[in-house]
Amino acid sequence: MPFRNSSDLSPSSFILASIPGLEAAHFWMSILLCSMYILAVTGNCVVMLIVKMEPGLHAPMYFFLCMLAAIDLALSTSTVPRILSFYWFDTREISFGACLVQMFLIHTLSAMESTVLLAMAVDRYVAICHPLRHAAILTNATTAKIGLVAMARGVLFFLPLPLLLLPLPFCSSRMLSHSFCLHQDVMNLACANTTPNVVYGLTAILLVMGLDAVLICLSYVLILKAVLRLASWKERVKVFSTCVAHICVVLAFYVPLIGLSVVHRFGKDLAPLVHIIMGNVYILVPAVLNPIIYGVRTKQIRRRILSLVHIYDRTAQ
Repeated sequence: MPFRNSSDLSPSSFILASIPGLEAAHFWMSILLCSMYILAVTGNCVVMLIVKMEPGLHAPMYFFLCMLAAIDLALSTSTVPRILSFYWFDTREISFGACLVQMFLIHTLSAMESTVLLAMAVDRYVAICHPLRHAAILTNATTAKIGLVAMARGVLFFLPLPLLLLPLPFCSSRMLSHSFCLHQDVMNLACANTTPNVVYGLTAILLVMGLDAVLICLSYVLILKAVLRLASWKERVKVFSTCVAHICVVLAFYVPLIGLSVVHRFGKDLAPLVHIIMGNVYILVPAVLNPIIYGVRTKQIRRRILSLVHIYDRTAQ
């Protein structure tokens, strides 16, 4: 596809990355991705449905879980169908405008997920350290406001990223290192000074994901101090076990995020396969794992899932 002007304007399209030498395996890779996507969509929809149906789950922690599920659905849906069309129909080109929109969605939704994870950590802190004030502090109205703040925060911090890319001239190379668009990836193809993009992108990441990670760690330090003040070991384990699911979800989000950042910063000489795998892990693994983690750790969700499976089996018979 031709450039509008390859010397001083944005390209009309970018080329999504494929794995050199493994083009013949695209079909099987697409089956794996499609299976994970279906699992993510099904799992997160089931979680939201169960929270809606189960009155005992109408609490801030599970409302935040529904927000997390909705964000994971939006994040995976904004990327995976496009990746599958690339694998199935060999549509490797993505238009410049579509690339910027996808990039904005990925970064904004990731910021929203980070904010919700911080809110869930605060919920655990209040529930354990100030249990008598929990209902008064985290009301339904407060929970809804936190959701709106998460959305506004993501949009305000990451809307400038595509806007900063619009005036940049791009080189003749249009090849991305992932199967979707990320700010760092697109920025590296520019033929101009990208210092403002680098500075703002790093600042936004540090002020959102970085700050959230620090505050989550701080909340767990305070939780641990409160737990260790409890008299019996059995009581300590029981109280802290209410945080296990949230800790697992935090790790499922931040470990791939850090891994992808490290690959972008220090992995220029790594094989393309590493970049593609890390990108797909970052997009899909949290969306797949989150409903599984909370399904295993939450008795009400587990019980409701088993009852739905039992009803389905009886209907099928």
